[in-house]
Order: sequence, then C-alpha cells, then structure tokens
Amino acid sequence: MHMKLNAPKFYTLPLGAIRPEGWLARQLRIQADGISGHLDEFWPDIRNSQWFGGDAEAWERAPYWLDGIIPLAFVLDDAPSGNGVQLKDKVTRYMDYILEHQHADGWLGPREMVAAGGRPVKETYDLWAQLLATKVLIQYYDATGDARAHVALEKNLQMLDRHIDQGPLFNWGHSRWFEVLIALYWLYERTGGEWLLDLASKVHAQGFDWGSFFGGERLRWPMAGPTPKGRWNYMSHVVNNAMAPKAHALWWRMTGDERDRAAVYDIISKLDRYHGMVTGMFTGDECLAGKRPTQGTELCAVVEYAFSLEVLLSIFGDPAFGDRLERIIFNALPATFSPDMWAHQYDQQVNQVECSSRDGWPWNTNGVESNIFGVEPNYGCCTANLSQGWPKFVAHLWMRPQSGGLAAMAYAPNTVSIEVDGVPVVVSLKTDYPFRESLHFTVTAEQPVTFPLLLRIPAWSPGAMVKVAGEQGQQTKAGKFHHVRREWEGTTEVLLTLPMSPTLWRGYNDAVAVERGPLVYALRMGEDWRRVHEDADYRELPHADWEVYPTTSWNYALDVDTATLEEDVTFIEYPVGECPFSPEGAPITATVKGRRLLDWQQDHGSAADAPQSPVVSSEPLEELTLIPYGCTNLRITEFPVLKQ
Repeated sequence: MHMKLNAPKFYTLPLGAIRPEGWLARQLRIQADGISGHLDEFWPDIRNSQWFGGDAEAWERAPYWLDGIIPLAFVLDDAPSGNGVQLKDKVTRYMDYILEHQHADGWLGPREMVAAGGRPVKETYDLWAQLLATKVLIQYYDATGDARAHVALEKNLQMLDRHIDQGPLFNWGHSRWFEVLIALYWLYERTGGEWLLDLASKVHAQGFDWGSFFGGERLRWPMAGPTPKGRWNYMSHVVNNAMAPKAHALWWRMTGDERDRAAVYDIISKLDRYHGMVTGMFTGDECLAGKRPTQGTELCAVVEYAFSLEVLLSIFGDPAFGDRLERIIFNALPATFSPDMWAHQYDQQVNQVECSSRDGWPWNTNGVESNIFGVEPNYGCCTANLSQGWPKFVAHLWMRPQSGGLAAMAYAPNTVSIEVDGVPVVVSLKTDYPFRESLHFTVTAEQPVTFPLLLRIPAWSPGAMVKVAGEQGQQTKAGKFHHVRREWEGTTEVLLTLPMSPTLWRGYNDAVAVERGPLVYALRMGEDWRRVHEDADYRELPHADWEVYPTTSWNYALDVDTATLEEDVTFIEYPVGECPFSPEGAPITATVKGRRLLDWQQDHGSAADAPQSPVVSSEPLEELTLIPYGCTNLRITEFPVLKQ
C-alpha cells in the first residue's frame, strides 16, 4: 500500500528566494567577513579537514560548518565583500570534493572517526556525522540544482539503510536520529521510494524516544533540576534538548498522531518551566542547569533551537513558534558573539558581569574558559556550528501555505521572489523591526493574480493593525495569522504596525527582566577587553581570544512596578547603524531608575545570586540605561526589585 506523508502546514521556499535587506543584510555581511567566512583559512579542523582531503578532524566539524556556510553564501548571493570573501566559490569547491570522493557504497567523507587535533577515536563510527551531512546535501541541491547532490543523498541513505541493520544507532546518532528525517522526507517527496519510509521507521525504532522521556502529563521528568556535577549525559545535553522539540513534529508526518503533536508542546513547556531564560532559551552548560541566570547556555543550543523552531513553524504553523524564534534570534544569538562576529562564547549568561578564566565558575560541566570570547573557547563544536543561526533565519522568513499564497513567518528587512500561478511576485519588507513598530511591505505582481498574504501577528501585540493600499486599517488577532486576500496587480503597499509595550518577566528569586516586543533589555556596562592566549596557535588578530571585565557598577535593583511600568521605563530611539548589535550601536535604549545593592557582589567572577525580591537599599536613586540584550557583551538582565 502506498503511504503518503502528512503535509506540513507551510512549505519552505528554495534557498536564495529570500534576500536580506537593510540592517539584516549588514548583519550577514558582518558574519561573512568574520569567523564564519574565514574559518577554513586558519582553523585546522576545517582548513585541514579529512572531509576536504586533509589529515585533521574527520567527523562532525566540516559538515557543521557547511550546514551554516551554505545558506550564508546563497542568501547573500556572494555579495561583494571588502576583503574578497567569495563564499559561493568556497562552498562549490568543498562540495565538489565531497561529491567526487563519495565511496562506492554511498558513505560520505572519511570512514574513520578522527577527533580535533588529528586524534584517532577507537570507538565504532557514530553515524551522527552522516546524518548531519544529509542536511548539507539538500541545502546545496536546493541552492544550486546540482544533480550530483541528489544522487549522492540517495546513495548515502541507501548505505544508512544497510548499515543500521547490523550497526544500530548509538550515542549522538541515537539522540539525534530524527535529523535525518528532514532529508529522507525531502527525497521521498521527489522520488516516491517506499524504502525511504521503511528507513524512517527503522531509524525511529533505533532512536531515543524524547516524548516518552519527558513523560507528558503522566510521568515525572528526571531532568527537572540542574544536572549534578559529574553527571554528564546525552539525555540532559543542552544541544540534544534544543534539537529534540522537532523530533515528534517530524515523526508526526509519518503518523498523524496527535500524541506526537502534544509531545512537542510538553518538551518546550518543561524546558521553560525548569530551565527557561528570558531570552527564549534554556540553560545548559553543557547539560541542563536550572533557572539561575548565571548558569549559561551553549551557543550550539542557540542555533539548534532556532532551527528546531523553524521546522516546527513549517510543520505545525503555530505562530507562537515564530514569536519564540524571533526572541532567540534577536537576543540570545547576537549576544554570544563579539560585535564583529570574529569571536564567540561557548556559554553566554543572562547575568554576565565578567568573561574570564577564573577557577570556581558555576558551570556544571564546562571548563573555566567557557564564557570568554574567542576562536574555540572550551570546545570547538560551537566554532564549527555557529554559522547557521542568521542565514537559516533569513531562509525561513517566508513560507508557502499548504493552500497557496505567501506567509510571513518572522520579520526583518528582506525581499522575497516567487511565482504564484505562474506570475512572478516580489514582496519587499522595509523595516527597522525589531527596534521599531512599523513594517512596510510592497507587493509587486507583473500581472493580476489572486492569493492570500498571511502576516504573523505576535501574541505580545494585541493592538496590531494592517492597512492595505491606504485603505482603512484592519484589526488583527494576536497570536494568529492575519489573512490579506485580494487580487494583486502592479505595486501594492501594505503597512503592518505592531505596538510594543514594556512588560516584566519574572525569574530566579523573583528578579525581573524588562521586555518590549521581541526584545529583552539589559544593563549597558563599561567593558575592558583584554587579549589572552596571544602565543597560542591560530590566535593572531583578528581571530583572537579575549577576556572582558566590567568598568562600571552592575549591582542594581530596579525601581519598577507592573502597574506603572509605562511611566517607569522610557524608550529612546537612535538610527539603526552599520553594527546594530553592539553596545555603541544600540538602536534603542530604555532608561529606568534603580539603587545599588552593595551586598550583591561577584562570586568567582560571576554575579552571585540576586537577593530575593523585593529588596531595600539606602543608596542614591540613579538613572540606568538598558539596551537590547543582543547589543550587550556584559550585562545584568534579571534585576532584583526595590520594595515599593
């Protein structure tokens, strides 16, 4: 019997159909001119990767880098660069090597696992790197139409089908089994090969059952507390948990079982309840770490959770996933990089008052260098994997509804080009969102064509208004898609206004964070960047390692109250410049009053736990400046609250 996959609510567009504009284009150019675009020139694990014919690392790192650099190259369309980076040329050269050296049985890349530094791994090959490579192949084919990638994917999946008969998934492959379903379904929808669905069933049977582990409403979840030191495990690993929410959504395409849908929401709910941060992320350093804002979150988890939400948006179409995606992309993602994107952290902290290599840091698993900025602080997996965040966000800004038309899933300046019923259509969005409330769409159709334009209305904006072609504004429903269905001809202006009001998010010890729209606000602090590891390999400028120390006070309690918040916090707008995600370039600030808490001090370089709110202080009342979280390198985000 021929089986048909359950269709996703929305279909993704071909890679390259969406181009970044405005501040978003500048941000991707910063990334391309930084560590992402140059990593293969100096970092041995990519420069000398065995995936490319070298003698260094031979497992996940080259596929990780390609998984981000391919979309970066093609959404930028190899835009001219001041330093000569031509990403599409690089991508083509590396993919040529991989495709030309695929083994006869379908295996991709080196057969022997070799770790960083060329250290052989004696254990049996963990198939995770092969699963990851399948995502690389479909992106490359999507962007280029290179038929070799299609053939290589089919051969690779046939190899996996045979391999797991006698060598079942284990370790990382066991935890991340569902990642291969993305490519497997992609190939099935193009070939109809029934063996692919059999392979999906086999992979599912061998993989870790995340839904059962989280337990739904019936069972106790064993990871509800911080992972004890010395108890590293795959089930609590922060990146596995960031990937996990899409596991049951992908499997739902096979089953249509509402229990799979429910499992997705259960996983996200429990991660929020026990480990959630105001940034939309959850803690994990390197395993789940509780609610303290100093525990940190691994960069790999940030980019993987964002991608999970993009997959969830496609399959289930819940606008809440778009709200969460924007929160992560606009806050957690830029905050874990230096503004020039040459250096990154392994762990970022919501309350981060120093980035140094002191002993006694609060990490459950990670080393003392986990929050310094550099090439590969603590461990190089994030160095390889950091590139996918921004470009995949661009690639998922728009999707095609199952019933036709075009849907805005998330917002940032861009242009999308598609065909609707054979008619070329271009939609351009000019906006300084998320720093501003207004979004100006221009829909251009070469000849009359009727289709719905769906606009995601965030749950935080109940007063959102849509105005089409200068007509009277239309009321919208928060947390829903607003449908604009009409005949489009020539050029039509659509204005979406998303009013933003400040609110308070409550965290550990009842501390509060200020949020407005998709942005979280944090204390702007003075910074002293000190270069370290100058004599280490491949640490010459601009790819260097840095510690960061505070030069201003940070231990404040806020004088705010929910009932008077509109008066307590004042927002001031500035031009959106060349580097908006930087302390100096912050396009908006918030001023608020507060008093210092002299007893709230550092603990081994980290902020001690904030005292239980409300608090009392006799220190003078000061005016404090908060900036968007993504603009900060040092910050206090969760503040104690003064007793009213």
